[in-house]
Amino acid sequence: MSKKTLVDVLAKKNGLSMRDAGAAVDRIIETIQRELKKNQRFSLPGFGTFSVSKRGARTGRNPRTGEAIKIKASKSVRFKAGATLKGGL
Repeated sequence: MSKKTLVDVLAKKNGLSMRDAGAAVDRIIETIQRELKKNQRFSLPGFGTFSVSKRGARTGRNPRTGEAIKIKASKSVRFKAGATLKGGL
């Protein structure tokens, strides 16, 4: 499902304008991003948990040349589905 489709569904099911539904989706996404930056974790009971995963710096290989390269430390977002979501699939 795309963001546009989600906005369409929210607007129709809740009697909202497309603009209001789009703004609601944007606010939810912004809130999740802000909480991940601040607390490294965001949980929606029954749906799942978003968390920040940290990877340390490491040495990798350039597949073309075989040369060793340094890969910087990074962070990424992980999602773990909740029991209700898993049960509904």
